[in-house]
Amino acid sequence: MLAARPAAGGTGPLTVLRRHAPVLPVVLVVALLALPVSPGAAGSPQATAADAASGLVVAYCVLSAVRSARRPLTRAAALLFGLPVLGVTLAACAAPTGGAALAGVARYLQVFVLVPLAVLALVRDSRDLRLVAWSFVGLALWQGGIGVHQYLTGTGASYMGEDIRAVGTFGPTDVMGMATVVSYGVVCALALAFRAGVPRQRTAAGLCAALLVVPLALSFSRGAWIATAAACGTVLVLAGVRRALRLLVAATAAAVVLVGGFGLGSQMLQERLGSITQVTDAPDQSVTDRYTMWAASVAMWQERPLTGVGLKGFPEYRDSHASVALSSGSDTAGAGQGFQRQPLLSPHNMYLLVLSEQGAVGLAALAGCWAGLLARCLSRCVRLRRTGGGEDRLDCALLACGLLVWQVVDFLYADIGGPSTVLTAVVLGLAGWWGVGVHGREDAPGAPQARGTADVPGHGVRPLEASRP
Repeated sequence: MLAARPAAGGTGPLTVLRRHAPVLPVVLVVALLALPVSPGAAGSPQATAADAASGLVVAYCVLSAVRSARRPLTRAAALLFGLPVLGVTLAACAAPTGGAALAGVARYLQVFVLVPLAVLALVRDSRDLRLVAWSFVGLALWQGGIGVHQYLTGTGASYMGEDIRAVGTFGPTDVMGMATVVSYGVVCALALAFRAGVPRQRTAAGLCAALLVVPLALSFSRGAWIATAAACGTVLVLAGVRRALRLLVAATAAAVVLVGGFGLGSQMLQERLGSITQVTDAPDQSVTDRYTMWAASVAMWQERPLTGVGLKGFPEYRDSHASVALSSGSDTAGAGQGFQRQPLLSPHNMYLLVLSEQGAVGLAALAGCWAGLLARCLSRCVRLRRTGGGEDRLDCALLACGLLVWQVVDFLYADIGGPSTVLTAVVLGLAGWWGVGVHGREDAPGAPQARGTADVPGHGVRPLEASRP
């Protein structure tokens, strides 16, 4: 038995592939988002290769669990990720249109339940987690590089009359796609820069985090900026206050050099940054539309406070609850596509979208899942720092906490929709691995490591029957 296992220190390609085989489907989901996204009709949902791959990941996880006769989930994981099912089911029953509601059920279960649980089960240890994190960084570098090229050559999405907005391969109809991917990459790279014992990887991760700040700035996405600042701040504080202060000073100096010294988009970036604090004084039309749709969401909830207007019901009830300040849609152009009018089908706030379509029950269930998961991740990270001896897993803790903080903050300015949504499911799965996963719990400080399980697929999963020595 021992002779048949690959050597723990093996570094050959076949050994590495065999070692990470269970988690490679998750990496494939991330990698498929590097492919160009074909433009769809205005307002129509876009199914991508990454979405199809995420379905295969769920199927693969189920088959693996059945064949191995093992239970890959803890009770906490089953409870937290089972909460959204309650709200989604009630909202689907209350929806006036059955077909649209069923499509909404499938999407919500995919993003918030099935794919996260599959990722949680397939990621076996910290090395698998780091592999997925590096795939996020690689995707961010690819999309960010395309975005910077779009800005420099004037081939990006239209912004203030110029085709300079960095959108990567997602196109002008999904301007948040590249910003989301690059934000994930920044947070992952920053967390990986705190990995102990690998100075070269730490240096590479820090360099990647610094490079990705450029395309993030050129995305002109205020929501992504705010969420990334909150997530990076959380990572730095959890890593240590002294480290946070040193890196904050270094980041400020770099920003001064890039913007002040080289003039990297200085005028437009300053205007965009200034608009964050001016939304109540002289908001632009996009901010006006967002506030109007937020008010419409609250009005829908007040009409049906418990179950909402039903899944996929926001577009149908929008005009009857919105004021005349709402425009007919947003204009998109550039990045290889012609002018297109995009209908406003969501309030661009995940919490208000859930409140309007699923009511107080749905919001309590979904937000309760995220709040519980965040509390578990933060508590385990703090405990890791207090007990000491867990520096080799500090990057995993920071990664999970940073990504989850980014997601819950970004949901104040965005909601699910677009090709990059599948990454939200992967992020929740990674956070679940650290917060409530079997593997994350066994990887906790002071927990005994199972003998000979470093290279055995599915290690750390508690069997249905007690194993014999």
